[in-house]
Amino acid sequence: MEALKSVKVIISNDQKAVKIPTGIRLLIRRCCHAVLEQEGFEGSAEVSVRFVDNEQIHELNKQFRNIDRPTDVLSFPLGENGKYDVNLDTGAKLLGDIVISMEKAVEQAKEYNHPLQREISFLTVHSMLHLLGYDHEQGGIAEVHMREKEETVLTKIGWKRDDSYYMGDE
Repeated sequence: MEALKSVKVIISNDQKAVKIPTGIRLLIRRCCHAVLEQEGFEGSAEVSVRFVDNEQIHELNKQFRNIDRPTDVLSFPLGENGKYDVNLDTGAKLLGDIVISMEKAVEQAKEYNHPLQREISFLTVHSMLHLLGYDHEQGGIAEVHMREKEETVLTKIGWKRDDSYYMGDE
């Protein structure tokens, strides 16, 4: 069995609403690598991550999911059932595209009372699992399974569970 070789993460910033904090690009690369490592991904992989604003993600959500509102992250997988297109120059499997609304990420970080870096880590890990075929839309055991995988990766890269999701009444 071949191990994970390399992960190329192409990151672009197509928004001006939020200044991208120093270290975010490195953090995103760590998240992508950690997910692929946890999942036992073999060979090389390529993924694209795009930062947009709420207006842009709203349009994409409407166009591709028929949902007329902004969302935090969208995943556009290029593979199906573990089969991927391959970059003919590098041999890397093309996993797909991740689109993150920086405005939503800032809102949610405030709402959950954790750093923006933690929110972006969560959105990246969540989206990477979608690119690998995981789905939580139907709820139930698939959703629980995906949440467990997210928490495992986030813990591995330094975000413990108690740093997340508390939504108390205070």
